[in-house]
Amino acid sequence: MACSSIQSMISSIPSSSSFSRPSVTVSPVFCDKFSHRNVKIIGKRFEVCRAMVQQTAVPGASAAYAKEMERLSAKESLLLAFKDAGGFEALTAGRTSDMQKIDVNERIVGLERLNPTPRPTTSPFLEGRWNFEWIGYGSPGLFAARLLSERIPATLANLCKMDLVIKDGYAKITANMKYLNAIESNFNLTTKLTVEGPLRMKEEYTEGVLETPTIDEGSIPQQLKGVLGQAVNTMQQLPGPVKDAVSTTLSSGLTIPLNGAFERMLMISYLDEEILIIRDTSGAPEVLTRLAVTPSPMDAIEEYES
Repeated sequence: MACSSIQSMISSIPSSSSFSRPSVTVSPVFCDKFSHRNVKIIGKRFEVCRAMVQQTAVPGASAAYAKEMERLSAKESLLLAFKDAGGFEALTAGRTSDMQKIDVNERIVGLERLNPTPRPTTSPFLEGRWNFEWIGYGSPGLFAARLLSERIPATLANLCKMDLVIKDGYAKITANMKYLNAIESNFNLTTKLTVEGPLRMKEEYTEGVLETPTIDEGSIPQQLKGVLGQAVNTMQQLPGPVKDAVSTTLSSGLTIPLNGAFERMLMISYLDEEILIIRDTSGAPEVLTRLAVTPSPMDAIEEYES
């Protein structure tokens, strides 16, 4: 039956056609073997093969994969460059060489061109707690840290670390200072963030707070323990109202109202779930890595009550 249908198709081609009809010989034996069942099986196999080809041949898939691998490699390279340069403490203390600085800056530029977030100022990745890994020369933070390290020996005072918390349009920068390798104090700077565009933000300084120092008595030099004891005794001898006022001030820290007296423009040049890169008007980069935050039981209770 299949043989007769093929023969009828061939014979139905008109001789006046624009192409010459080739001579076709159909073998009856071949037609017997080429049954409808075999045609269906071969057809199914062909459809499966064609589907496999369509799935694998996705336009741009290999290019997107290669770009993502390039981005991940650039991130890893930048983090290794921070480690080789000595980290944040070496940078603020002025122990980073020129070769290390240019190497880090080259890797920062290489990662910025692979930014996966087109509108970072409104991205949910922006909020969270970040740790400063690198501050470019010209930024206010590094200027203050370098001024401190140049005027005061590292054995007396040094800037250990800085972190940043961004939430609900506000940022809180915390600088951890250490004095005499025994006294720690935090300086908190609160700023208001205003979105000016997909990449641009304005930062206004609203308040600064110098927290009460915490003292590790075991690390205090012997020659200073007497001075510390005298200060504690003097505190105890103050009149009641004065002592209460001093105690309140020490417990809450020293607050410095700024009321937007200082501001600066920022551009977010790179943002993903792990790294944030910011540049100011001078072009100095600030590179931050996300810190994992584990919520405390009190936070969970407040969230439930709200």
